[in-house]
This record gives sequence, structure tokens and C-alpha cells, in this order.
Amino acid sequence: MEFILFLSKLDKEILNLLNKANYIVEENKIECLLNKEIKGLHNFKENKIIICTENAKRKTNYRNKNQQPNKDNFKTERAVRKALRHEATHAIQKCNNNKTIGDIKKLESKLHQNKRKALEFSSSNFSGTYAKEVEAYVLEDKPKKVKNLIKKYCL
Repeated sequence: MEFILFLSKLDKEILNLLNKANYIVEENKIECLLNKEIKGLHNFKENKIIICTENAKRKTNYRNKNQQPNKDNFKTERAVRKALRHEATHAIQKCNNNKTIGDIKKLESKLHQNKRKALEFSSSNFSGTYAKEVEAYVLEDKPKKVKNLIKKYCL
């Protein structure tokens, strides 16, 4: 799976913990082709996370270093890492009886302005509630917290 190449050591630990929690993590499935805007998704029924690496690469103007050097490939790295953490947060929520784990009012105040548009898209196009999406967008920037929450709620 190509997306693993973009992960940090900590993100690889998150991936391993998801596997221990009986989650399947796949890449570039049909769902990614059906909606080219998404970088990842969580299938609640099947305990499955899908990372849309090709969508992330396209949206961040990824360039193969052999073809043309591009110092902006860190954007792709960041997008893939955030997608994994975001979807891992939904896994944590599922492990917590399908509920958020934090105080949404506090989390909402921490939500960066740039994520508000993505939040509107997610909460209107996917089955997750607004509160769950707020939590996922906040925690996608907190890999240590995501790792610890998987341990706490899913293992």
C-alpha cells in the first residue's frame, strides 16, 4: 500500500493499533473513484478505513521525484497522514458506543477556519454527525492523542 510511504513513525503506530483493533485499512477503492474529493473514509459496518491516496496526490499536486522534483510533496504527506488520523477518530468513536469522546463546544472553538468548509462538506455528504466530524477534524492534527485514544477505547 503506497500510502504507508507517506506516514510518520507515529502514524505507522496508529495504523498498527487499528489493525490490532480488528480494523481493515485499504487504499484506493471504488469509493475513492466515486468521489474524487475525499482523501479517506470510514465504513462503520465493516470496520474498514479506506485511504484515497490517488485523490490526495491529485489534490496536492504530487510529483514523482523521478519525473520532476517537487519540494511541495510534503502537502501530500500531510494530507495522507491527516486522512488516516481523521478516519481513525471515527473508529475511536465507534469503539465508544458510536459517540464522540470530547466536549464538542470546546473542540469546535479549536477548529481552524480552513477546516470549516471541509466540515460543511463532510457533515452534509456523509453519515457522520456534525459533532463527530468536528472531533475528527480537530484530532487529525493530534497524532499522539489519536494513538492514545485508540488504546483507551478500542483495545
